[in-house]
Amino acid sequence: MPAAMTMLRDVIIRHPKERKSKCSLEPLRHRADLLFLVAAPTLAFDATGFILLDVDAPSLGPEDATLPLLILDSTWRLLPQLQRCVHGHPLRRSLPVCLRTAYPRHSKISPDPASGLASVEALYAARAIQGRDQEGLLDQYRWKEDFLAQYA
Repeated sequence: MPAAMTMLRDVIIRHPKERKSKCSLEPLRHRADLLFLVAAPTLAFDATGFILLDVDAPSLGPEDATLPLLILDSTWRLLPQLQRCVHGHPLRRSLPVCLRTAYPRHSKISPDPASGLASVEALYAARAIQGRDQEGLLDQYRWKEDFLAQYA
């Protein structure tokens, strides 16, 4: 793998109301290849040069391997608030609609998109499509085996 691809640092911006105890990315906080930020009214993240996952965007592909990912970590209902922190011109990409989450969702407030994934699932799938290292991303994910069964 080219050195430039191993040096990418993906960014996760977490909504402040996202409970750490339910956050699928929380066990990855120690990783040097990830930068965690918490959204705040004063946060203005320049996403130019990042891939922002978006369910309504063109598909992510191996040709996108040289760009880091920006993952917005929140419930679907709070996502618009989180998107206000993002500025600049990210490259919007989507994951395959055939992927299904293994995370047991139970929103009583608003429906989640059918193709919506848990944040750790999205990070794993995006890196796999990019041809980037996914080692250890799902190690502490409770529904790892169920999620990976789709790839079999």
